[in-house]
Amino acid sequence: MNAASRPRILVVDDDPDLLRLIEIRLAASGYAVTTAASGERALAQISAARPHVVVTDLRMGGMDGMALFEAIRAGHPTLPVIVLTAHGTIPDAVAAVKLGVFGYLTKPFEPRGLLAEVERALATAGSLPDAGSAGGGGEWRRDLITRNAAMEDVLAKARLVAESDASVLIYGESGTGKELIAQAIHKASPRHEGAFVAINCGAIPEPLLESELFGHMKGSFTGAVRDHKGLFRTADRGTLFLDEIGDMPLALQVKLLRALQEKQVRPVGSAESHAVDVRVISATHRNLEAEMAAGRFREDLYYRLNVVGLALPPLAERREDIPLLANHFLSVLAGKYRKTVNGFAPEAVELMVAASWPGNVRQLYNVVEQSIALATTPIIPVSLAQQSIQNQQAEFASFEDARRRFERDYLTQLLKITEGNVTQAARLAKRNRTEFYKLLGRHQLDPKLFKSR
Repeated sequence: MNAASRPRILVVDDDPDLLRLIEIRLAASGYAVTTAASGERALAQISAARPHVVVTDLRMGGMDGMALFEAIRAGHPTLPVIVLTAHGTIPDAVAAVKLGVFGYLTKPFEPRGLLAEVERALATAGSLPDAGSAGGGGEWRRDLITRNAAMEDVLAKARLVAESDASVLIYGESGTGKELIAQAIHKASPRHEGAFVAINCGAIPEPLLESELFGHMKGSFTGAVRDHKGLFRTADRGTLFLDEIGDMPLALQVKLLRALQEKQVRPVGSAESHAVDVRVISATHRNLEAEMAAGRFREDLYYRLNVVGLALPPLAERREDIPLLANHFLSVLAGKYRKTVNGFAPEAVELMVAASWPGNVRQLYNVVEQSIALATTPIIPVSLAQQSIQNQQAEFASFEDARRRFERDYLTQLLKITEGNVTQAARLAKRNRTEFYKLLGRHQLDPKLFKSR
């Protein structure tokens, strides 16, 4: 097993001797182990690179094991946490398990017990490299390149849900990779030998969309010169991906709901229904809750499709992935264009990291492709990258600018909630009134403007 495919285990303990001992035992079993001497340090490491399992002492100075678990659960709900506890704190460990901690080990513990618990956590979380029937080594997610913690959490959830037939609804802006996630779920599922069939529900007129989904009989409408079995039957024993499900007309939503409930489809112009065994994954860039409120999307269909929801972050929120993705696209496209292009100039990378990317990963791919197509040197210069981005770059905010913007937005939200009541807003912010007024003055926020009229 190569280093990149080894499961990553983060061990947290303020006892350096025990920390080193656990590290040695896990590393000897083939795991990639990182360590942290405090809960605070562990959170920083998780932000940098999401592990597959966290093993932490329950009692530590500063942030203890339970506080660390609560912080992990808030940001990474699928990340399993194993706690280590002394005999005297077993009741605390049992209580922690009831709150969602994966499991606990009592000190002193046998090495085999530690390894068994880690293996169980990896298998339960779908993180074993050889887990799943679609072939191991991370093959199921090969096209999803990331080191972003939020994206890794999405992939962990995707790996878990892949084992079942639960319907999945993927949210994300255009170009974030919703179809790639759907394909990854299919590859990791027991249905991976069946077909993966995709359709964009917003790109086909309503009469044709019904025919595409459910099929039609010869002569059922003008142009129906032969029988067509439809995508539901094509995807039988496989996966059907309904992209831009929020654009589906209401009348067709009723028919889709019936097909999902009855697991049968009736072709247009036919009196006979056909049984289908299909796993449905859908995706949208729309806010379906708002669409339901406006009467444009059926509530019963929403709950049928959204058994598990996955929200993909936009590229601007995963900037650490931009150099990785750009170099990956470069290596793929250089061969396509038969050019010897070895990489980007450092200034070009900085420009791409700072760009706004409204088109997300799809736009980045397009920029890399344009750059390679026009490249005349082995290293793509900043001028060519800038030309390809078409002056859409936005200055990446400095730490001070980002903090100032957060403060202003935070204070504005508090004043809106309290309708300009400074005393109440200061209490919510856990600051005294004098300090809170100074903060308001720094951002030139007048509480009177937020008072209800």
